[in-house]
Amino acid sequence: MARPVVAIVGRPNVGKSTIFNRIIGDRLAIVEDKPGITRDRIYGVAEWNGKPFSIIDTGGIEIDGEDVILKSIRMQAELAIEEADVIVFMCDAKTGVTQADEEVAQILYRSGKPVVIAVNKVDNIERSDLIYEFYTFGFGDPIGVSGSHGTGVGDLLDAITDSLPELEDDEYDEDVIRVALIGRPNVGKSSLVNAILGEERVIVSDVAGTTRDAIDTPFERDGQRYVLIDTAGMRKRGKVYETTEKYSVMRAMRAIERADVVLIVINGEEGIIEQDKHIAGYAYEAGKASLFVVNKWDVVEKDDKTMRQFETKIRDHFLFMTYAPVVFLSAKTKQRLHKLLPVVQHVSQQHAMRVQTHLLNDVVSDAVAINPPPTDKGRRLRINYATQVAVKPPTMVVFVNDPELMHFSYERYLENKIRAAFNFEGTPIRIFTRHKSDEG
Repeated sequence: MARPVVAIVGRPNVGKSTIFNRIIGDRLAIVEDKPGITRDRIYGVAEWNGKPFSIIDTGGIEIDGEDVILKSIRMQAELAIEEADVIVFMCDAKTGVTQADEEVAQILYRSGKPVVIAVNKVDNIERSDLIYEFYTFGFGDPIGVSGSHGTGVGDLLDAITDSLPELEDDEYDEDVIRVALIGRPNVGKSSLVNAILGEERVIVSDVAGTTRDAIDTPFERDGQRYVLIDTAGMRKRGKVYETTEKYSVMRAMRAIERADVVLIVINGEEGIIEQDKHIAGYAYEAGKASLFVVNKWDVVEKDDKTMRQFETKIRDHFLFMTYAPVVFLSAKTKQRLHKLLPVVQHVSQQHAMRVQTHLLNDVVSDAVAINPPPTDKGRRLRINYATQVAVKPPTMVVFVNDPELMHFSYERYLENKIRAAFNFEGTPIRIFTRHKSDEG
């Protein structure tokens, strides 16, 4: 199911990122334990009252070109509005209504989207009267919040979830492998779709950003049904979209959420850049099966070591996704293209694989016997047993005497031992530690 999207918009310095971090909680901080994940985040996932949603912090969208604050705010708001189902309009109680707030409000009126107005920096009871000025926008009751103290965030989340649309049901059968192609503009995603399908289904151009929207294309190969989801690198309105590469992350997220397998497409001619790491990080965080596709391999000057050297670079840059296979190909000449779908099918199976509890416990027991958990202040972690509780991605719960004693490095050691035993190629593994008494 595709989650609805919430965007936080507003002028600079009203506390958008602080509220964003409050809403997503510790989730990203936990992810940062994985080496190599880029820390700059504008997109997170949250849940409130049993309703999951994705959330965009537009403060993280940097727009190059003229350094005009109002122009930048306008662009950020328009980008987010196009993606969002619900908009949080963030204002500042200390400064009151400003011209820049009026500018944002005008854009929001035209959007026709549900708007929740949040007034930040209501840090104490004396400031609570300051919210009344913001009724002037006509977006309903302003909600006073404090990003620094966390007060009012629950009320804000109530208002957000009350405005969310219902989750969309997935229109494809369970046996269909949904494949999303993600990557920065001009890496050849659309050309790759056309090469796989063997026909010109998607407009291809050398100009970055000619794909206008995510396009679903069902097809069947060797008895297996697939759906290709080609993500928009950029969309319409000219330079607004061409001047911010981070916009491609927003488009990619929608496709990632709907996918079983994510193809992270890299331009073999240009090599790896930071934006590739941003985009791959979202596939990892979403728990999707993934593989790297190095496209345009036909134009790379190479010898017998080039492929191995490029794969080593991928492993060095994407330390958090060492499980993901790498396929080198050329969408243009179809060189090595026949290798792609068998790998997609393989990692999809690994993503959905379930391990019997007794086999999993044999591996964990052997791992503990070889390398016992270290002590912490005289106390040692004791692992009672482990069980797999979910697939897509494979998710394990390890019951222990005290979850606080499970260090992330020992958790990684267990993950490596589980992978050595059962492979799980192409898929992340989630491991959660629970107290023995939480069982049930």
